[in-house]
Amino acid sequence: MTEGQARRSQQVYTLLVQVGRKEGDGLPEGATGAGLLVYASGVDEAEAVRETVAVLRQAEMAPLDVQGYGTLEERLAEGDEIDETERALMQRALEENSVVVAQLTVFDE
Repeated sequence: MTEGQARRSQQVYTLLVQVGRKEGDGLPEGATGAGLLVYASGVDEAEAVRETVAVLRQAEMAPLDVQGYGTLEERLAEGDEIDETERALMQRALEENSVVVAQLTVFDE
């Protein structure tokens, strides 16, 4: 490889996804939607977002908005405290090149 052609490696991004209601989404009756804390791998945040949205759509969910919080390194630089459980989930997303839902918060009226 020459300079400027550095191989882009996978990283894990922390994303907060808001989903609305859709038939078959698995959310409880009376829920208006949900928020999902997700760790997703990608060569950049845009790829991680695309993969997350695709996975959620396959799961019959209706993604409405995705907010990115960066990589582990970026979050640590911002002063976030990241415990071992969270780090383990991030590592799993990286090793499996996957999307890991770490937390689901149901919204209701």
